[in-house]
Amino acid sequence: MNQPRQTASYLSKRLTQAGLRPVSHFGQNFLIDLNLVDLIARSAEIRRTDVVLEVGTGVGSLTTRLADAAGAVLSIEIDTNLHGLAQDELRGRENVRLLLGDALKNKNSLRPEIMENVRDAYERLGEEARFLLVANLPYNIATPLISNLLHETPTPDVMVVTIQKELGDRMLAQPSTKDYGALSVWVQSLCDVSLVRILPPTVFWPRPKVHSAIIRLDLIPERRASFADLEYFHQMVRALFFHRRKFLRSVVISAMKGRLDKTQIDEVLSQLGHGENARTEELTVQQIQELVEALRQKEIAVGGAQA
Repeated sequence: MNQPRQTASYLSKRLTQAGLRPVSHFGQNFLIDLNLVDLIARSAEIRRTDVVLEVGTGVGSLTTRLADAAGAVLSIEIDTNLHGLAQDELRGRENVRLLLGDALKNKNSLRPEIMENVRDAYERLGEEARFLLVANLPYNIATPLISNLLHETPTPDVMVVTIQKELGDRMLAQPSTKDYGALSVWVQSLCDVSLVRILPPTVFWPRPKVHSAIIRLDLIPERRASFADLEYFHQMVRALFFHRRKFLRSVVISAMKGRLDKTQIDEVLSQLGHGENARTEELTVQQIQELVEALRQKEIAVGGAQA
């Protein structure tokens, strides 16, 4: 399907004609290089049996490409005026459903209607269906959206997203680097993470003050299935990195306050070979997984003994 040339002047004219302008608090930065819009869609390797979620419909430029490839597309836009423009752009595409509103119910959960629609489409497309997130994400919701989706059922098999480069750096970070933290461990514990492309501010309108990145996350089902309690793991990882510069022992004592005493915590750390000078930011993803599971098991054992 032929697409109009999406230059900054084209978008500006189109929005102006509709009496609109980008709204900064919604994180609206339109990707004006259509080659990069194509790259986002192409990098997701979409199949006809896929359910694709897009957050941030904008004027529908990426949505049309998703609709051409996927079995079903669910796209959500918070801006009422843009939602209206996208409806005009996507009229007649029966495999697209547009939602108006915020993708997040709150910081820790998605709007329920999103996953209800995803599950309906997932069941309709049959056994070969996959769930994908493909989006030029508004900067201000990227972290909670991705983190929350990793808790959902179904969990996205693939996510291809445009986000702040700084956020991409954190997802890709290795131990003992400045970007390594709770998000690095959480994402890498469940997914393979790869950098598709770094994007300069010039490919957006209006231009953001930072570089962006297209990141691809591939869910590894075996990793997700290996967790006895995924919610416990996620909460503990965030607690362990809350004071990332402190020694590991003091961080664990703080995180387990009222649940394990210092002697019990020292037993766990000793068994795992973590010395008194160890810090959370030095531990590999696997070491953090082993630590959290050991703490969980110790907590269960102590609780059972007290009962």
